[in-house]
Amino acid sequence: MKNHFDGIIVVEGKTDVALLSTYIDAEYVISNGSAISDEVLDYLKFRSTNTKIVVLTDPDSPGKRIRDIIEQNVNNVSHCFIEKKYAIKNHKVGVAECDIDHLLEALNNVVTFSKSNKNTITMSDLFELGLVGPNSEILREKVTKHYHLGFVNGKTLLKRLNGLNLNKKEIKKVL
Repeated sequence: MKNHFDGIIVVEGKTDVALLSTYIDAEYVISNGSAISDEVLDYLKFRSTNTKIVVLTDPDSPGKRIRDIIEQNVNNVSHCFIEKKYAIKNHKVGVAECDIDHLLEALNNVVTFSKSNKNTITMSDLFELGLVGPNSEILREKVTKHYHLGFVNGKTLLKRLNGLNLNKKEIKKVL
């Protein structure tokens, strides 16, 4: 029996839809890679007023670019992330290469970033907490796993943590 997802799942290509639709009943919108068209953006803008929109892109730089474009142009967008280590098969990285258990886990851990964030966390805070700088990858991974933020560098971590309106004390608890 298929799981039902009440909303739109935005993916990069047809192979992503082919895999996901085997297990999840939902409306899918294909971005066609990072050349996402104005028509697709307009459709997502229109639907975002009364429909949940979740972006599920490949854990790579083109996937991040698509997320950023959608986030900048469409209101009320949520995100789910798959870890790159689970999305590699036959030297390819992507949603279609991920096993269904990790995809379902990602869809069960959707995050929504506030556009009116308070920017309570600074880059200095991240340095102080050991989340940026030398040997920061392990701590950064701990925080991103806890908040389901996907792979990030220091700058993206800062943006996503502030998008969740977290503060330094909350992040310290995770560490």
